[in-house]
Amino acid sequence: MDHKDRVQYARSLYDAHGSKAEAEAAQKAASARAAGNAAEAQTWESIRAQIREMRSAYQG
Repeated sequence: MDHKDRVQYARSLYDAHGSKAEAEAAQKAASARAAGNAAEAQTWESIRAQIREMRSAYQG
């Protein structure tokens, strides 16, 4: 997944889950890590970071 796709996915997740989106991404990252899928975990961590940036931008 490239950067543009991660940003779009983060935006969609944030629109759907609001303040819970970051926790959702963190849980997906933890699940991927537990399953031994480091690449997928990194993707979810990147999405989580993007959501965190969005939250701070929306909060002012």
